[in-house]
Amino acid sequence: MLRRCRLPLVLLLLAGCASPTAQPPPPRPAPAPPPVAAPATTPTTPEPAPITLVRPPTTSGDMIFDAWAADFYGRAVKAGISPALLEREMAGLTPDPRVAARDSRQPEFSQPISVYIKAAVTEGPIATGQSERTAVPSLAAIEQRFGVPREILLAIWSRESAFGAIQGDFDVIRSMASLAAQGRRRDWAEGELISALRIIASGEATRAQLKGSWAGAMGQTQFTPSSYLATAVDGDGDGRRDIWGSPADALASAASLLSKGGWTPGQGWAREVTVPAGFDFALSEGPKLTPQEWADKGVTRADGLPWSDADKTAPAQLLAPAGAAGPVFLLFPNHFVIRKYNNSLAYALAVGLLADRIAGGGPLVKPWPAETPLSLADRMTAQRALAALGFAPGTPDGVVGMGTRTALRAWQKARGLTADGYLSPAMIARLKTEAGVS
Repeated sequence: MLRRCRLPLVLLLLAGCASPTAQPPPPRPAPAPPPVAAPATTPTTPEPAPITLVRPPTTSGDMIFDAWAADFYGRAVKAGISPALLEREMAGLTPDPRVAARDSRQPEFSQPISVYIKAAVTEGPIATGQSERTAVPSLAAIEQRFGVPREILLAIWSRESAFGAIQGDFDVIRSMASLAAQGRRRDWAEGELISALRIIASGEATRAQLKGSWAGAMGQTQFTPSSYLATAVDGDGDGRRDIWGSPADALASAASLLSKGGWTPGQGWAREVTVPAGFDFALSEGPKLTPQEWADKGVTRADGLPWSDADKTAPAQLLAPAGAAGPVFLLFPNHFVIRKYNNSLAYALAVGLLADRIAGGGPLVKPWPAETPLSLADRMTAQRALAALGFAPGTPDGVVGMGTRTALRAWQKARGLTADGYLSPAMIARLKTEAGVS
């Protein structure tokens, strides 16, 4: 009985505990799991950071140009040009049709060397050069610093920009991009374009200042962007290399380029000489001998003056640029340094002869002969004829360079002719007849 009476009491107590007002005790927090040791790992090489490809901000509508630009952007970034600079300076860039036209232009008639030099060495540039010798106060210091005669620098200044008056109005960035996109000189043009962008990035010049020729030559002494970076100097002491606005900087930079190119202070660049009757002109553009060694062959100074001590021991090469009928020169090493500035025989002769006149020298003893311009077709025909006859002038491109002149001298000597390497209309006619080409 007792047990039976207790059961309802227990049930009643349990029911009271389950009423809505009762609060259950809070659950105990679960015990923290024991620490697990990190598994051993093998060191790995970190993944390289991805290269951000820069894309042209705009397109020009020229498929070839735009395809080049898309590729160039990545190469420019890799070369260290910042994406921000690229986007700013190349935004909206389009190819310049004038650059393409001039780059591919082959003149129908070649200008005879005598015509070029007669136009370069005239009384106007001579008088201006003589007055500028004292008008640029820093010229004496530049000459002393680099060892290059001021007359050479003034002659370069005359030929490159008419003493700063004509510097060119082509946008160098656009010109270099146009040349690079064509592909014919892509590596060179892209290198110059990157150099121009580096000039802008350095703060030495703005995009607006980078004006020049269609081929990218800039300033009063017409430096390419890479030449500017490598050789331009401050000539007036203001801490800047301003070849556009400062004659002193432009002339000092030209002197720096020639000095780094191997200019020999105190030595001449060339001298006009006379040769004896029956002289072997096959020696033209051949051996480099001292003036005394040339004298042993009958070659003497045209002005009759003695050789300077610096010139006596210098190796000199004989040149008859207009053939046996024209003036003959001995070219000293400094002549070839001028050609590093502009790799043109006519240019180097014009600079040197103009410099001599600015320094007070007289005209040539033997005047230039009358020369006939040669057509492109005739020049190429002569080259094909030489090749057909077994003399190797190189590719028949119409450019009468060293290869063509050497082949012509060999052909002339084999035929018992005066082997001066001079391509005249008479020589072209004889070559065409012998080779049977038209």
